[in-house]
Amino acid sequence: MERKDMSAFALYQTLLQDQPPPAKKSLVQMEVKKNSAPAASKLKSKKKAEKKKVKKKLKRAQKEAIRQAAAHEDVQYGVNLDVTSYFHDQRETHNPTGRALPFTVWDLYKSGCSLRMLNPQAFSSTVWNVLSILQEQFGSMVGANIYLTPPDTQGFAPHYDDIEAFVVQLEGKKHWRVYSPRSEDEVLPVFSSPNFSQADIGEPILDVVVEAGDLLYFPRGFIHQGNCLPDAHSLHITISSYQKNSWGDLLQLVIPAALDIAMEEDVKFRQGLPLDYLTYMGVQNSEKDDPRRLAFFSQIETLMKRLPKYAPVDAAVDQKAKEFIHDCLPPVLTPDELLSSVLGAPARWEDGQVKDVSVHIAVQTKVRILRAGCARLCSDGDAVRLCYTTGNSRVYHKEELKSFEVNHEHTDAIEFLIHSYPEFVTVGSLPCDSAQDKIALAEQLFEMGIIHMEEPL
Repeated sequence: MERKDMSAFALYQTLLQDQPPPAKKSLVQMEVKKNSAPAASKLKSKKKAEKKKVKKKLKRAQKEAIRQAAAHEDVQYGVNLDVTSYFHDQRETHNPTGRALPFTVWDLYKSGCSLRMLNPQAFSSTVWNVLSILQEQFGSMVGANIYLTPPDTQGFAPHYDDIEAFVVQLEGKKHWRVYSPRSEDEVLPVFSSPNFSQADIGEPILDVVVEAGDLLYFPRGFIHQGNCLPDAHSLHITISSYQKNSWGDLLQLVIPAALDIAMEEDVKFRQGLPLDYLTYMGVQNSEKDDPRRLAFFSQIETLMKRLPKYAPVDAAVDQKAKEFIHDCLPPVLTPDELLSSVLGAPARWEDGQVKDVSVHIAVQTKVRILRAGCARLCSDGDAVRLCYTTGNSRVYHKEELKSFEVNHEHTDAIEFLIHSYPEFVTVGSLPCDSAQDKIALAEQLFEMGIIHMEEPL
């Protein structure tokens, strides 16, 4: 099968056309059919059926995540699970200490508490799959929480978040109210808000009951609260992204570095301050009508205008990229990718011996990066490092950033591999000095799970 897709999501769509259904179905399955445009009624019926199918898969995924979490030995209150309530304008957390046991968890739920499961991707492969696809689409970390709320209760106070939030209702119903930012200062906030009282937030701009299969989007800074109706519980997943991913966050890296470089390279930045500047500058002098203050501000403005030419923007972007790669989930492999990567290598212990531990890579072998964005060359002072996601954990920041220093003679070859995706290329086409170097680099990248072969092992 020829794959021209530039993303994991597009690849996933293509795979659905020629792969048998897996034993455990994925969260999102979109069937691409080459048929003529159906009549309006037929299209409506088809969309309804697809919505129902997606809803069932989401429900199964979340129930499985909760079931596994409740039975898992390492699920801890405050780490993997929160127990909350909101009553009479008071938001409370009721986390016991230690391990979350099913008996206690369900008893707390029965008493009217909401359950919030953190990092459900660690327990549900379906959630992991969806988040790994979305992180590639957004170019930013994507996380998730699952919320189970009893009928006629509310688990959280009104608040806004510092992330873009997508709520998918999986089971039951929930009544949501959404409010505009209260002021310009709360538009696209840098930090999440404290809990608000009902008197703080005014009238909602959206007042809606969502049912299973519905999607609700909360932009950063929009206050929201959700409560269950008396006749139904609620199970939903909140998928979030774009935390600390603004121009300002990038400039926080660029400007200090630019100033360091300017101080080193430009004598204007090293010139001394006026002897008497403390007598007319500062808060105590801010109301003075003094021409020296105008001259001082003019000099500051002049230096600020010189600063951009010293800004190491690419290096700062590399820092952001390293943070993103550390945040990322590892890619979920398709059956074909598994059979052609190091994770599917047939190495084993059999009859008292190690068998099939070697993989033959030759100049004719066709390889490619496992997934767009799974590896990136980043500057590290005088060195260049390859950072990659394929060795990451499904638990956020459980391990350190995965990277290694790249030999100078291999940087062009790795760039070639990254930019060639999604095409497979022969090992012999890598721009290295010798066939031996090409094979050695391919073997190194294969063993780290960064590339895979076109053919099964």
